[in-house]
Amino acid sequence: MTAVVRAEGLSKYYGRRRGLEDLTLDIQPGEVFGYLGPNGAGKTTTIRLLMDLIRPTGGRVRVLGAPPGEAAIRARIGYLPGDLVLEGRERARDYLAFLGRMRGGVPPGRVAELAERLDADLSVPMRKLSKGNRQKIGLIQAFMHEPEFLILDEPTSGLDPLVQQEFLAMVREVRASGRTVLMSSHVLAEVEHVSDRVGIVRSGRLVAVENVAALREKAVRRVELHFDGPVPREAFEGLPGVRDLRVEGAGVRCTIDGRPDALIKAAARFTVVHLVSAEPDLEEIFLTYYSEEGAHHDHQVPA
Repeated sequence: MTAVVRAEGLSKYYGRRRGLEDLTLDIQPGEVFGYLGPNGAGKTTTIRLLMDLIRPTGGRVRVLGAPPGEAAIRARIGYLPGDLVLEGRERARDYLAFLGRMRGGVPPGRVAELAERLDADLSVPMRKLSKGNRQKIGLIQAFMHEPEFLILDEPTSGLDPLVQQEFLAMVREVRASGRTVLMSSHVLAEVEHVSDRVGIVRSGRLVAVENVAALREKAVRRVELHFDGPVPREAFEGLPGVRDLRVEGAGVRCTIDGRPDALIKAAARFTVVHLVSAEPDLEEIFLTYYSEEGAHHDHQVPA
């Protein structure tokens, strides 16, 4: 199957400042790809290159098998920019109706259905929309024509938690229908429950691409074990992946990187009466990539 996105050595510099450097990435049909990184890392630059809003300094990119500037390709994409601007005196309902006509028609009731799901008020003039309602209108226009490929830049910005959950349900429905989503965010928890893979970008460089299951396997777990009597510290020292070990009488506390197999086998030599394991902290593995990968890179064009 043809990749929905295929970038090869894609780079963009703004003068001497690096926006994106040497991005090589494939996004496959039917997957939700989470694109993670702090503000200024290169996520929006990548998306603008995919939308042909800016031109690359180097490399090449294909979207839905063609150069991204082709009009026929743009019609197959739903796009929510991170800096959405909605102005004018017309009501949100009229604006969405206009966009629907421009896109060749939207099924009757589709806009109303999405507005109800997102609790969006379509009667408000565009210039009077709150940040949250503006974001809802942006999501409606991205989803309403059921595009093949959704590109969403910080899509939950300004949304309350209940609406965020409804949005994530909409993303799952897109994936279930075989369509594709690229979703950028600086919040890992926002994408971990819907993404098949995540790419982590730092200072304009892609430092990792992982599937979510692999990230969970690498993630940090905090474990607390209680036994029916005191246990020797040496029974738990030096175990693979075990660090921050504390042994106090009948209690053992530690942090595990990756699989807990070695700790479980060591604990099985004694009688365990209680076990607490915190949910894997994906945020910590995410931050580990930032501290260990590319920390020496600067933002300048190489000499």
